Amino acid sequence: MTNGPHVGVLGVDVGGTKVALRAEAAGRPAYEQVFAWPAGGDPAVDLAALDAAVATLRATWGPVGAVGVAMPAITDPDGRVLTWPGRPSWAGLDLTGALRRLFPDVPTGYADDGDLAALAEARNAGHDDLVYLGVGTGVGGGIVLAGRPVPAHASAEVGHMVVDLDGDRCDCGRTGCLQSVASGPATLRRATRERGGDVTFDQLRDGFRDGRPWAVKAVHGSCAALAAAVVSLGELLAVPVAVVGGGFADGLPGFVPLVADLARQAGRPGRPAPAVRPAVLGGLSSLHGALWLARDLADRQNPQDRRTNVASTREEDHR
Repeated sequence: MTNGPHVGVLGVDVGGTKVALRAEAAGRPAYEQVFAWPAGGDPAVDLAALDAAVATLRATWGPVGAVGVAMPAITDPDGRVLTWPGRPSWAGLDLTGALRRLFPDVPTGYADDGDLAALAEARNAGHDDLVYLGVGTGVGGGIVLAGRPVPAHASAEVGHMVVDLDGDRCDCGRTGCLQSVASGPATLRRATRERGGDVTFDQLRDGFRDGRPWAVKAVHGSCAALAAAVVSLGELLAVPVAVVGGGFADGLPGFVPLVADLARQAGRPGRPAPAVRPAVLGGLSSLHGALWLARDLADRQNPQDRRTNVASTREEDHR
């Protein structure tokens, strides 16, 4: 591993359709890159694309001293992908081994993207206790209590809270998950049904802004499900704040205020709903959470351990 005052940290936010990279170092402009996954979903091809992006970063920006990766996939304790609806062909992939091959000489860790997003929002907003819901291709989420992600040994699968047993089938295979109601694709499918024709995101945004009934109804359904999740999490955890982010929510003006209003109305005497706030980091919460993970890994490296690559699913590794 290369160390020095100009060596920075790298955050990688892995999504179902694209990957974002951001490298930071003291006294240097940050490096940012986003690329779309190749068509087909073959893990070897995907990893080759990621390797090429990292090679470009190293050639144009320089080396990094630690890497944090935000992952939406569910993995087993050994780091093997169990399931990832966004890239189903990754099931069975040895993620730990893949990361060791991509970053053979620097400490590298990964964690659930929702948990890392919650951690980044908590640290940037100065809240020790909050819940985070990220609305994009899916619905991710995380919980931070006393400044630490919980639960300790597993991700907080907020997007798979069941909100409607008679609802649509989720891509996880179950019926009625929050994700199946409130994700970006779910909202667009509802808008398509209401309008009677295909709806793009831009059309939904403009229609919601202009108060068109088909758009308002489609968005309201998603916001109502998110508000129900916020209220339920508030009852369980007594957190004062719920942060709503993700690319879909961030790109739709009025979305978060509607969730906030619906959640506020659902509070009860003696237990108001958590105050709903937009993500400080917008749609970049997971990416900045990956950077926090990289910083934590870099900070804890002892000189004698600098040749050791660390890849872990354990949340306690970045606290």
